[in-house]
Amino acid sequence: MERQAGLNVRVAAGIIVLFHLVGLVGLMVPRFQGSFLQLVPFHLLLMFVVVILSHRPIDAKIIGFAAIAFLLGFAAEWIGVHKAWIFGNYAYGKTLGTKVFDIPLTIGLNWFVLVYAAGVSMQYLGLQNAWLRILAGSVLLVLLDVLIEPVAIYFDYWQWTYHHVPFKNYVGWFAMSALLLWIFERFKFEKQSWAAPLLLAVQFIFFGLLANTDIAM
Repeated sequence: MERQAGLNVRVAAGIIVLFHLVGLVGLMVPRFQGSFLQLVPFHLLLMFVVVILSHRPIDAKIIGFAAIAFLLGFAAEWIGVHKAWIFGNYAYGKTLGTKVFDIPLTIGLNWFVLVYAAGVSMQYLGLQNAWLRILAGSVLLVLLDVLIEPVAIYFDYWQWTYHHVPFKNYVGWFAMSALLLWIFERFKFEKQSWAAPLLLAVQFIFFGLLANTDIAM
């Protein structure tokens, strides 16, 4: 797999680990937080680029899936913010960058990155049943969201109207993850390199450490 990757898997891994490590340090040191929060949208964009370039082959299939995941993720967030039907009552802050219809463009990219990473991770589990892969991947992404929420609230990624995360949010995350993972399965991608699974693992560590420090308590 390493020889086939558009971006060498070791280079991708180095970028993923390095930028998350630097970001972790920056966000944990109060004097640097303001500067590093301004870099969050660029960090998300970089991870999107790394994931795309790590896929092989880089063709219409991966671009098509990325576009579908972006559009469906963005649409779900629009419904969530403006109708409160999917995730609950919430609004996005300034940290995630440029917004369209009150939704950061980076959130669509992030839906693709996380779902793709979960989908590729499931390729490594050896589960023969697609529905089991979808179920396991969806549960994995909900667990990640549990870690993301306190960090996102503290750093103004988004805010909940009633100052707590509703259970509805996790149901919505599971449903959206399952839908997008089902679509991932329909594309029948060849088994990919471990760059995307590494990104998912690093995200668990990154948000897990931040969520368990004083800044997000």
